[in-house]
Amino acid sequence: MLEVGTKAPAFTLPDKNGTPVSLSDFRGRKVVLYFYPRDNTPGCTRQACAFAQSYGEFSKKNTVVIGISKDSAASHLKFAEKYQLPFVLLSDPEHTVIGAYGAWQEKKLYGKVSMGTVRCTYLLDEEGVIRKVMPKAKPDTNAAEILAALNGEA
Repeated sequence: MLEVGTKAPAFTLPDKNGTPVSLSDFRGRKVVLYFYPRDNTPGCTRQACAFAQSYGEFSKKNTVVIGISKDSAASHLKFAEKYQLPFVLLSDPEHTVIGAYGAWQEKKLYGKVSMGTVRCTYLLDEEGVIRKVMPKAKPDTNAAEILAALNGEA
C-alpha cells in the first residue's frame, strides 16, 4: 500500500463510457479513490451504493469519488445504470493502476490462493497527495469513514 504524504501515482483509464479519465483531471479537488474486486457482487454493490447515497455530501466538500476495478467499461456501465451510481467508475483490466496503488495482492478464499484486487481506499488532497489510507476498507462503513475524515473527525 502507498503511504500517507506520498504523491499519488498518475494514471489515465477508461470510464464506463470508454472515455479516458486522468487523475490530473481532478487537480484542485479532493479525490476518494477506492479499489474494489468486482461489479455486482454483494460487498462491492453495498460499498458503491453507500458512496452513491453520500454523493451529495462529497460534492459539497469539493470531493470527487472514483471507483476502480478490473471489470470492463461495459460492465461498469451496466453496474452504474442498475444502481444509479453518480460517480466515476474506471476500468483497469490489466491492473496496472490497481498494482501501482498496492491493491493487487495475494488473496485466500476457501484455502485457494490467487491474485486479486483487495478492497482499499485512498483520500487525496487537492494537489494529489495521499492524506488517508484505508487498507482494509469495509463495504458498509467505507463511505461514512471517508466523510468523517473529510470532516476532520478521523
